[in-house]
Amino acid sequence: MTAARALIALLATSLALAPPCLAAAASIEPDRSSIPARILALHNRERAAVGAPPLAWDPALAASAASYGPTLAGLGRLAHSPRETRPGQRENLAMGSTGDYGLEDLVGFWVEEKRHFQPGMFPNVSRTGYWKDVAHYTQMIWKGTTNVGCAFHVEGGRNYLICRYSPPGNADGRSVP
Repeated sequence: MTAARALIALLATSLALAPPCLAAAASIEPDRSSIPARILALHNRERAAVGAPPLAWDPALAASAASYGPTLAGLGRLAHSPRETRPGQRENLAMGSTGDYGLEDLVGFWVEEKRHFQPGMFPNVSRTGYWKDVAHYTQMIWKGTTNVGCAFHVEGGRNYLICRYSPPGNADGRSVP
C-alpha cells in the first residue's frame, strides 16, 4: 500500500505542476467577442506606422468573410473566393494548425511581408520583384481602404482567418503606402 500511495502522491504532484492544457488552447482559439478589437488593433498599428488612417470594423464584411470559412475548410487549402462573389472587396487569407497558430500568428504572417515591401506604385512594391510577396501587407496598409471585417473559422484541425476590405486596395498604378 505504501508504494501505491507514493505513486498516487507523485501523480498528483505532477498534475498540479503541469501547465493547464485548456489555458494554452484558449490562447490559440480566440474568444469570439474579442476578434474585432484584436484585428483592428493589429491592422491599425501597421497603418499608423505608415501614416494611413485607422480602419473601422464592418459587420457586413465580417459576415461575408464568415460565409467563406466552410468553403476553405472543405478545400483544406487557401484559395481566394471568386471576385464576382465579393464586389468592391479585397480578401486576405491565412491558415494554420489549430493549437499552433492563433489569431495574432495568422495576422502576423501578413505583417511579416513588410520585410519585402518597398514604397512605390502598385504592383512595383516588392524588393523581390514579385508583388504577391507583399500583397497581404499592402492591403492592410492601403490608405484608401476604410473598412475591414474578418472571420476566424476552426475546422478539420485548422484555423482559417478570412479578412475582407473595402474599398479594395492593391490597385495598379496607385501609390503605396
